[in-house]
Amino acid sequence: MQEGSFIWSHLEKQHRAVDKWVDWVWLIGLLLAAVLLFSINLGGLPLRDWDEGTMAHVAREIWSAPSGSMHWLYPTLGGKPYHNKPPLMHLLIAWAYSLGGVNEWTTRLPGAILTAFSVPLLYCIGREIFRQRWAAIYSALIYLTMLPVVRHGRLAMLDGAVVSFLMVMMLCVLRSRRDLRYCLGVGLGFGLICLTQGLLGALLGAIAIVFLFWDTPRLLTSYYFWTAILLGSLPVACWYSAQLWHYGYTFAQVGLFNQSLSRIGAVGKADTEPVWYYVIELLKWTWPWLIFLPQAARLVWENRNLSWAKLILVWSGVFLLIISLLGTKLPWYVFPIYPSLALALGSQLAETENSPLLESYPRSWVTGFSILAVVASASSIYFSGGTTPKTDLQLIFAAVAVTMTLAAILAERGDGQFLKILFWGSYISLLLLMKSNYWVWELWQAYPVKPVAAMIAQANPSVSQIYTSFPRHRPSLDFYSDRTIIPASIGELQYYWHYNGQPYFLLNASALNELKLESMKKVGQAEGWILITKDADRL
Repeated sequence: MQEGSFIWSHLEKQHRAVDKWVDWVWLIGLLLAAVLLFSINLGGLPLRDWDEGTMAHVAREIWSAPSGSMHWLYPTLGGKPYHNKPPLMHLLIAWAYSLGGVNEWTTRLPGAILTAFSVPLLYCIGREIFRQRWAAIYSALIYLTMLPVVRHGRLAMLDGAVVSFLMVMMLCVLRSRRDLRYCLGVGLGFGLICLTQGLLGALLGAIAIVFLFWDTPRLLTSYYFWTAILLGSLPVACWYSAQLWHYGYTFAQVGLFNQSLSRIGAVGKADTEPVWYYVIELLKWTWPWLIFLPQAARLVWENRNLSWAKLILVWSGVFLLIISLLGTKLPWYVFPIYPSLALALGSQLAETENSPLLESYPRSWVTGFSILAVVASASSIYFSGGTTPKTDLQLIFAAVAVTMTLAAILAERGDGQFLKILFWGSYISLLLLMKSNYWVWELWQAYPVKPVAAMIAQANPSVSQIYTSFPRHRPSLDFYSDRTIIPASIGELQYYWHYNGQPYFLLNASALNELKLESMKKVGQAEGWILITKDADRL
């Protein structure tokens, strides 16, 4: 009896050791694949307007501040107080500037690396909630090959980092159910979310609370759990207290109400996007994985009494409901849903793997792959035509077409190898897209910013503010030119010209002809935009 028990105990230890070794191999492999995909050609394109331009500008002012200054605690934008978000990510970018200089690569690197770590973190969550390793593997691979995850994760934005911290929090929530020491990780993750996203991070904390209320309510009565939450919230409270002490009512109005509470309270306004806005976003960008969604949704609902299904339902359902009701709607706000969507789809694929041999997979899968193959083939042919063929886009869509065609053929035959083709093909297609100059497609919506900024920098106008006839504010132009470029109407431009001593205008040809300015001096020109000021000799 004792000898048999000893042998079984020894075999169990060996099995656990092998299990840990296999997990580490997958973790390292997933991390390396993610780092490659998230970092390739990271600095090849200019910074995008709004988030990227603003983040870079704030980080540069922190980096260039005199030694001993308090810019790290009280950041500025264009020399004025910046109240939008706590500066955790801006500090990381400023630190990257100190190591590699101010450029696009160092601006995007901190967020890209943090988002890359979210891939192995999702694998860990999958291993925690699923009995089968392949469910965790498929979930991580699906998440890694989702276009919006890769694209937004590579940009200098807050959302990739927020999702990584969310995964830290959720992983510790799951493990704290059997070991209360992980409550500290829950508090740490929640604190990092709020130091990145501000008070809106509380909306993500609600996911953990609702899940525990449904799955493990005893943990919500634990002294350790709430103590850990308070400890994690302490740095956040200190930062907000410091801002209120330093800025007073101004921060309360701008930093608290305008940037946080007003977005939560602006529910159901008539001028906002419709409630189903984020459902449309999911339907637009998460192919080919949405092909598996109907079966995955049914599987999750049928197992809603199990912890893994509860987590997916709460994570996706609660957060989607919250952001759908918010007045402010932006495409990247849906980012935190992608991990839970990947978990649902991964569970379905693992369930399919364990099914008896099939003559073919569901007809809807084959049809979906076939439609995607036709669309990708047509796109590849379209971009190969014209006087200037876009070879990069032609190759990207050709890779997608080949992937979907092979997946459709293998799925029709009931060959499970179609999944390997789907993962590899999706990864290679995304790699080709990120290597090209098309992954930040918003840059094509306005004039090239870097040549115009270089022209302004070369002219080196004596003022810090320049007025432009372009109708929208472009934070990337502010960053590259190291000036504040203010949009103005034709009437406002005429007013500034007559009543400002030495104004500088950035105008296109039509605005210049319409203004008919006197005593004008041309300072520089680039990309159809002209920098002018008053000619002192002709006044």
